[in-house]
Order: sequence, then C-alpha cells, then structure tokens
Amino acid sequence: MPMSSTKAALRLSESMDDNGRITTEGSDRLIATVAEFASIAKTSGCIQLMPFATSAVREATNSEEVLARVRRETGVELRVLSGVDEARLTFLAVRRWYGWSAGRILNLDIGGGSLELSNGADEAPDAALSLQLGAGRLTRDWLREDPPGKRRVAVLRDWLEAEMVAPAKQLLEPGRPDLAVGTSKTFRSLARLTGAAPSAAGPRERRILTISGLRQLIAFISRMTAADRAELEGVSSDRSQQLVAGALVAEASMRALSLDTLEICPWALREGLILRKLDTDLDSDPSTGNGRSSGVPGPTETVLR
Repeated sequence: MPMSSTKAALRLSESMDDNGRITTEGSDRLIATVAEFASIAKTSGCIQLMPFATSAVREATNSEEVLARVRRETGVELRVLSGVDEARLTFLAVRRWYGWSAGRILNLDIGGGSLELSNGADEAPDAALSLQLGAGRLTRDWLREDPPGKRRVAVLRDWLEAEMVAPAKQLLEPGRPDLAVGTSKTFRSLARLTGAAPSAAGPRERRILTISGLRQLIAFISRMTAADRAELEGVSSDRSQQLVAGALVAEASMRALSLDTLEICPWALREGLILRKLDTDLDSDPSTGNGRSSGVPGPTETVLR
C-alpha cells in the first residue's frame, strides 16, 4: 500500500538499562532516525506525517524525557500508541487483507517489546490484548548468552507456557477462529525458515507457519550464534539476535491457543494506521456535502516507526 518504504532497525527494547530507561545511545539512535525520516518525507513532498512509537517508548521509565528530546531536536511530535491500540489497528489491516469471507480471525503479532493478540468477526476485534512478551525484551532479560544455553531456553519455554494460559483463555472467549494469522517480521522470518516462499515471490503468495515446523526450527536455531543465524535465508542481521526468543513466543502462543497452523499476513500495524487514517478522512471530509470525500488522499503520507 505505501508508495515507498524506508526502514531502520532501532531495537529500542534491547536498549534499556536495568531501571527500564532507554539508554542515551538508544535515544540518540531514535532521534537520528526520526530526523532522517522527517527529511525524507519533506524531500518526497509528503503533506502529512504520521509519526508514532510503540512498546519500547511506551513502557520506558524515561518515556517523557525521550519524547521531549525527540520533539526538541527534530520538531517531530511522536504519538505513543497503547498496546491495545496496536492490537486493534493490526487487526484492522489483517481484516482488510483477508476480507469478510475469512470469518472470525485470530491474529498474533510479535514485536520487539510486546506481543499483541486479537480475535474478532468484524473490523474491530472482540478481544484485544498486549503482553510484555516481545522478542527483544525476552532476549535482553532471558537469553543474553550467545548462543543461549540449553537450560535457559528450557526455563524460558516453561515460563512462557505458564504466562500464556490466562491470556489465551481471555482471547478465545468470543469464539474459536475460522482463520489464525501471524503478522510481523518475526513471523515472516519463522515461516521462511520453515519452508515458506521468499519475499521475492510477492505478497500474494500464500505463506504458513506450522507448530511442528516451528518446534524443529527452535531445536536448530537455539544452538546457533546470532552471527550464524544472520546467514540463514530470510533472517536479517538486526533480527538474528532475537530470533530464538521470537520463535519461543510464537510456539507458546500457538500451543496455548491450540493452533496447528498460522497464515502469514503481509499487512500489519503500519497498514492499519494508514487504513484508519484514510477511513477517518473519508468519513469527516465535508467537501461533498454528505460526509464522504470525493477521493482518497494521494500517496503523500509517511508513517514513521
């Protein structure tokens, strides 16, 4: 959906000190990236920015201080999304991708700092949860050794299983899904490593992740160093360090929800934000006299993440 895309891996969830503060180094990277992306937006002729921050900034104990620095040094006002908003907006994108014929959808999204889960039969989910089970957070807190120790992986696995019991029950209260979906770079990487088509095949290619394939993959990658994992096809160097934790979260989630297979959706939070913005503009533009716009905005909006 975006006309163009520029990305930078900040890994802010891994740039936290023992007091839960984003480090100076992490803040500097954030500010430099926001400034760079604001400049790209300006030179590209964008008429509106949609800058937002998610789990790492939201939960940092020095969040207000970091946001003030960003505003002061870049002129950009970052909007901080709540975890539930993340889950709901991602669900909107997934619903629009699969359409109404998909029936009730259950979606899982693994970020660096949090895990978002949603379940619904409409465009707004009936249940939306955000858990502090992000791949970056768990890597920082549990898997600091490289490669992670076998015992440490086993302990984290058991802990995640216990942590998912109550959320899984709450998520499934509205009903069992007709379609289970995974979004985020972590799920795309895991699916690729278990045999899904590469990105070159295009977004319309069907990709799935199975629980059996995931278990075999965990046994393989948990014995590798981050550098070795970065050599695997479909794994970027900035994601290789947190891949094991992400795989363990995916496994625990699928087991708790009794899911054998996940469909991998190419749309996620970014697309959800854009879709919601377009919906809002269409519904609120008075130019046509009936509350609907005569056309959608041109491709001149940029999302900074």
